[in-house]
Amino acid sequence: MSSWPRPTTADVGLRSFATTRARLFEETAMGMQAYLLESQIPPDAIHHSAVWTVQVPLHDDSNGLLLVQWLEEILFKDEVEEKWLVDSSIKIQEQESGLVLEAQVRWISSNHIEKEVEIKAVTRQDLVVSEVLAGQILNSPWKEVPTFEGPGWYSDVVFDI
Repeated sequence: MSSWPRPTTADVGLRSFATTRARLFEETAMGMQAYLLESQIPPDAIHHSAVWTVQVPLHDDSNGLLLVQWLEEILFKDEVEEKWLVDSSIKIQEQESGLVLEAQVRWISSNHIEKEVEIKAVTRQDLVVSEVLAGQILNSPWKEVPTFEGPGWYSDVVFDI
């Protein structure tokens, strides 16, 4: 996994790294799910597959808005439809209408999950989704989070708990 909980003044933050933007969205989702879990996913849980899609209009921070929308969709699927995301394979496309994220997902019934905490919302506070160029070094201000060297992508997101 390439996501680490990071300190914030309130709530909880998460920094993620990946080689591509799509993989960054996958890693951030898995980091959020791991933070929520109290115990491991039961090995006998039945896995289902589906396609989940979210989109945002083109904007000066479309990547950040898309990440928030994606994470909120995962929380919605869990809370309302009782579908717990196990993993995903994401494709992001820019269309005339905006950025579209299409995820091939595996999920299990949320009834099989024991959560340690609840996330009320994904905030835009300190939100970053950015590319790190080849040879560029992203130092971490937190001892819990390693330094990252490009090329790749990183995100910082804060959850309201």
